Amino acid sequence: MENRQPMCAKCPFPKQERQCVREDGKCRDDCPTVRRAPLIAASLERALADERRKFVLEAALQEEAGYADSAPPRRPVATRLEETARFARRMGYTRLGLAFCMGLRKEAAIVNRYLEAWGFTVVSVACKVGRVPKGALAAPGAEPAPARPDETMCNPIMQAMLMNEQRVDFNILVGLCVGHDSLFFKTADAPCTVLIAKDRLLAHNPVGAICQYDAYYRCLAEEAAAAGTAAPAE
Repeated sequence: MENRQPMCAKCPFPKQERQCVREDGKCRDDCPTVRRAPLIAASLERALADERRKFVLEAALQEEAGYADSAPPRRPVATRLEETARFARRMGYTRLGLAFCMGLRKEAAIVNRYLEAWGFTVVSVACKVGRVPKGALAAPGAEPAPARPDETMCNPIMQAMLMNEQRVDFNILVGLCVGHDSLFFKTADAPCTVLIAKDRLLAHNPVGAICQYDAYYRCLAEEAAAAGTAAPAE
């Protein structure tokens, strides 16, 4: 079938009526569940490959264990902090990497204490590791240049390299900045999960602005519209 661009976020149908949830469900014309059968088969083949099979299975079982009931309405029974530790135990991991932002050093200390109480060995690395000045990022006279060239930069690549060196089984990110988290993911050898997503304005609760997008944060829609008007055409 035609490989049309998926637009699942625009699907107008209720969850329980969607094609991806039930065989006789409804869908848009671009629905990948209907149009991409070969890719579905390829993804399952990859999921069941020897090196991924256990991870995929345990992730599915962990998701099920997050609820008290098997039928709707399902009650959640575990925080993400608990689920992170439980998943690591399910996988048989013993060495965990804790990559954190210095702005969340107190929270990282609590997470470290919690994971050690579970019996894990925790390798923790702060974002400012290496004390490399931001000025080292810019070529002489080049633009843009850091506004504070003497300030120590965040160093997610070194964070990940240290985790690789220490041969951790699983990396847990606490508050790394947008972009810095991406660099960590690209550099890390072991699987990664995000425990806390950085949001300076909302006390690290980015979903708050999304939940209020049509109310107190409707200014975001106006800003997005203005940015879209200024964006270059493809």
